[in-house]
Amino acid sequence: MKSYIPNFLTLLNVLSGCIATVFAVLNQLEWAALFVFIGIFFDFFDGLAARVLKVQSEVGMQLDSLADVITSGLVPGVVMFQLLNMAERGGWNLGVFGHGAEMTVLPFFGFVITLASAYRLAKFNVDENQVSSFVGLPTPANALLILSLPLILLYHNNELLNGIILNPWFLIGLTLLSAYLLNSPIALFALKFKNWSFKDNGVRYLFLIGSLIMLLTLKFLAIPLIILFYILASLLMPSEK
Repeated sequence: MKSYIPNFLTLLNVLSGCIATVFAVLNQLEWAALFVFIGIFFDFFDGLAARVLKVQSEVGMQLDSLADVITSGLVPGVVMFQLLNMAERGGWNLGVFGHGAEMTVLPFFGFVITLASAYRLAKFNVDENQVSSFVGLPTPANALLILSLPLILLYHNNELLNGIILNPWFLIGLTLLSAYLLNSPIALFALKFKNWSFKDNGVRYLFLIGSLIMLLTLKFLAIPLIILFYILASLLMPSEK
């Protein structure tokens, strides 16, 4: 019976991603972000449950990546679509994919993130070296980066930040950067604890503590900084196999 627990958690990730997709299509990006966060929560604990219960399986690994294609691939692509659409319209545009307004090609560029995420996950499934570390930015981290943008718009409401985030060239550049980071050769540490020793997990503990401090002080603005912190910390720490 315990062998079904991790896969059940993964299916909850799938469900969260489906709900987030609906909200993203409706341009209710706050709710989309919430369900992506819930999906990433299940994504973290399904793997942890599989390791603790010693029930890792090939099916579980494939199911996990399929879930991530939805929650951490499709949803950020739709969100970037909506942000590019808003950038063209000059503000928050409620409705389904710009319903009621003439459709342009530019917003569809956001789905480059979805394509890059799917390719990254396919590579991950056949790479046996990515156990205690990752090659390229993990899709959940990339999803958090993209989903942080509408949250910054909603909760920080800073004129300078709004102008940057809703600049089409910024969004195009971020989409290309996102696609590169997902499939880059950069080695990044994984938040997988083999034990609770600070000696063996010092960088992970410092990263988690630093991230918590930034979240408490900067709120949603902290998320892009945490992703940057994650990349820099990975570049500075010794590589793991």
